[in-house]
Amino acid sequence: MYQSLFPRDAFAELDRLQREMREAFDLSPNIRGLGRGGFPALNVGGTPQSVEIFAFAPGLDPATVEIELDRGVLSIAGERPSGLPAADDGKAAVHINERFAGRFRRVLSLPDDIDPDGVTADYRDGILHISARRRESALPRRITVQ
Repeated sequence: MYQSLFPRDAFAELDRLQREMREAFDLSPNIRGLGRGGFPALNVGGTPQSVEIFAFAPGLDPATVEIELDRGVLSIAGERPSGLPAADDGKAAVHINERFAGRFRRVLSLPDDIDPDGVTADYRDGILHISARRRESALPRRITVQ
């Protein structure tokens, strides 16, 4: 009887609904505040001599970041303040809040060959760099045949 001016694709509507449901229940940080893996976002890589961890966490006070290594499990914990005006005084209003604020904790399992005494951490320009040196006995070496 009446034909819509904008034909609807049922599969596109289902895809949109699925995307909205996924976003509604996704509580992990992304570039707008909350992303796939949590806060802070991590890059982890390795060399034959060390494991390098980069945590992207702008706005932190380095003195409040807690880094612990216990039996091969590295944990990074801390808190990032919101920096927004307090809404309890009745005069301030927050209209958009897309930046993650609050307590956080990230936990990583490191390889067995990490030397616990060879872990260093440095925070510069919003990036926490943790370097975990491998044990000398685990480093690859060339053995000559006699």
